[in-house]
Amino acid sequence: MEQFFSTWSFDVFIAVNLIVAAGLYLWATRHLQDASLPWSKVSSACFLFGIAALGISYLGPLPAWSHTFFWAHMTAHLIVMMVAAPLIVLGSPIYLWFRASGSSMRRRVIIPFLRSRAVGVLTNPVVTWCLFAGVLLFTHFTPFFNWALQNHDADLFIEQPLFLIAALLYYWPVTARDLLPRRPPAAHRVVSMTLMMIPEALVGAVIYFAPVVLYSVFLRANRPFGPDAMTDQHLAGGLMWALVMVVEAFWMMWIATEFFRSEEQRTHRVDAEIRAAQNS
Repeated sequence: MEQFFSTWSFDVFIAVNLIVAAGLYLWATRHLQDASLPWSKVSSACFLFGIAALGISYLGPLPAWSHTFFWAHMTAHLIVMMVAAPLIVLGSPIYLWFRASGSSMRRRVIIPFLRSRAVGVLTNPVVTWCLFAGVLLFTHFTPFFNWALQNHDADLFIEQPLFLIAALLYYWPVTARDLLPRRPPAAHRVVSMTLMMIPEALVGAVIYFAPVVLYSVFLRANRPFGPDAMTDQHLAGGLMWALVMVVEAFWMMWIATEFFRSEEQRTHRVDAEIRAAQNS
């Protein structure tokens, strides 16, 4: 393991983009503080932890060994899809943009953007579910995955953004804490996450039970330590199959908790209205 953690990959392009994203977010929160406007520390922590999770996936030992060990490549993707993306969405960057902007920016840019047909389609829970599931199935069950592993630019500019964008779009309406054209009911969100376990488990199961090494890159890789190609593939499939269930269950409980909290608040409002009507 010492050799694993002592080997790092550092891409300046990725590092700069992550730093800029975190810097813009912090600048916007500071702008709100200077204007004496409140902003949730939980949202800030979620966003920054999400950026940090991307840093772990894209910089350091995981990407350095991701073309050697399938489990490292799978771990990086799981962190992006199941940890970084939902945390970034829970950071409510669109709402922060709205709060930190002036009335002109809101009226001319942000509101038309949120009301646009494209955003309406891309935040439709059915569309985002199909997109996320489609990306999972397409990348793993076509020659694309092997091609991207052998092409640095394809990995950097196609595969990595594809997973991140699909996950962000999926979790945007599912977590439903940021601004949305239409906010789906909590029950629909729980159903969406439950159904998402099907393609995730399918990908993991196929990789785990495959009788041959599915991707030639890992078969040809020079392994200075660790498992052979077949054992490595079993490990990657097991990670996809098992950990996804645990992580998805966590986000489902998060959504359910928010749903019960909102229902409790709605009940209190109704009770207050009834009391007010009785006293009038």
